[in-house]
Amino acid sequence: MGRLREKMREDMIMRGFAQNTMEDYLRHCRSFAKHFMRSPADMGEKEVREFLLYLTQEKNASAHLYKAYLVSFKFLYTHTLNRPEVVKDIPYPKAPKTLPVVLSRTEVISILDALKNLKHKAILVTTYSAGLRISETLHLKKSDIDSERMRIRVDQGKGKKDRYSMLSLLNLTLLREYYKEKQPQGDWLFPGQKPEKPLGYAAARMIFVKAIKKAGIRKRVTLHALRHSFATHLLENGTDIRFVQALLGHASIKSTVRYLHVSNKYIEKIESPWDSLHKADLEGDAK
Repeated sequence: MGRLREKMREDMIMRGFAQNTMEDYLRHCRSFAKHFMRSPADMGEKEVREFLLYLTQEKNASAHLYKAYLVSFKFLYTHTLNRPEVVKDIPYPKAPKTLPVVLSRTEVISILDALKNLKHKAILVTTYSAGLRISETLHLKKSDIDSERMRIRVDQGKGKKDRYSMLSLLNLTLLREYYKEKQPQGDWLFPGQKPEKPLGYAAARMIFVKAIKKAGIRKRVTLHALRHSFATHLLENGTDIRFVQALLGHASIKSTVRYLHVSNKYIEKIESPWDSLHKADLEGDAK
């Protein structure tokens, strides 16, 4: 894409896009150009529709992936090429509504206990115990750990918002052990091979995958399951949902409410109408 690629990158930088988002957008547009062996500047609505149909019908792309490509194309044509008419009538897919996959407390312990490397364990324990997105954990700086107030500062999280989450006592102890043993150089709490850069997502994902396998967990889960589990376990402990919302950094309570649907505490309180209809029989059997 040459110059077009650079202009698109500049447009995203000026709008404050995250590095990962920019890389995704550029990768999607590069795949589009490679598919037709032409510059996007020389194509229009016909080619965009054809490519999205190709993803859906031949590549069996999920609604999530389809949307990711479409969002990239909408930015490219609306802002970089100033041709919004190309994408304005292309609909977003209707994505299926799914519930988050949650790990039980026993499963979380098994996964975290499977980690023997202090740095690896500190990364996943911090992610779970503070309910962070893995990207937020990896971009923590040493100065973000406030041991006096027992808080973790999340600098420019999703939506470009700062927030604080909790710093558990056990997590603080682990972080101190990690710091003493590894003595990480630079500002990052969890630096990569080069101290000036944080550990990358791919490396963190591999740490999690190995821990899952070693712990014998059969659920199909991603790193984000640690954040899902944090929220669900807090609700099951009786934490007010508004506090959970604040810790997670959700702009809307609707994003937090979905964890009620997977919380055992609230499901267990509800009596099945079938049991209530036969309550006398059940009580008799108990005697």
